[in-house]
Amino acid sequence: MQSVLSIAGSDPTGGAGILADCQVFQALGVHGAAVPTALTIQDGLRVKQILPVFPSALLDQLRVTLAAVAPAAIKIGMLASDDVVRNVILALAPFQEIPVVIDPVLAATDGTLLLQPRAYRSLRDLMTGRMLITPNWNEAEILMDMSLDRRRDGEKAACQLLEELGVGGVLLKGGHLEGGADDLFVTKDASSGEVLIEWFEGSRIPGNPVHGTGCALSAAIAAGLAKGLPLRDAILAGRSFVRGAIERAHTLPNGARLLGFS
Repeated sequence: MQSVLSIAGSDPTGGAGILADCQVFQALGVHGAAVPTALTIQDGLRVKQILPVFPSALLDQLRVTLAAVAPAAIKIGMLASDDVVRNVILALAPFQEIPVVIDPVLAATDGTLLLQPRAYRSLRDLMTGRMLITPNWNEAEILMDMSLDRRRDGEKAACQLLEELGVGGVLLKGGHLEGGADDLFVTKDASSGEVLIEWFEGSRIPGNPVHGTGCALSAAIAAGLAKGLPLRDAILAGRSFVRGAIERAHTLPNGARLLGFS
């Protein structure tokens, strides 16, 4: 069985972060390993406090875990602080051959910052040369320091991220947009080097927002890559998996809606 490593925050509700990632990995038939970057105090509706992991402890955990499980793919989510980002870069430096999917988590839905703004430069360093990054529309605006008011603005930003960071692909998630939840995928043709732009249609599922969809999508894509799927196929399989999980969503006593993985 292939292993996938999640490097992300810990959500005590199990609806997002490393706990949700490991549920995704189990559902998709890969072994899940996880190293937490931060503890969060949250209830699925709002984030109350963030406590980054001590950076040297994070670095030691990553080095030991990478050697132990030899992951076939890595998913990176919330990183919390600049020191955490820098230590993730250090830990992954010897493992450039492992495909990495990065969900650049910058803020919670309630507006709480999940990454220090001073860490944005380090985050771009971490993203450089990776297999895939999966920002949502708001995160792309922050990363590019530009307003993305129209579909062609998104295409321009995604293409610019692709070129500037040298990543294998950019998946610009449209779940926060009004109207359809279409996702934009930008990559390069392996033989010609031509930039390929493709929109994946996504219809809305009725009901209140579901917690942790971005975490689950990046984890599902990483699981697909670990199982040998090409990048585009892993994205399509991941989108289908998350849609099913949204359709099976359940509600906590406090009203938070979480993905249903079974």
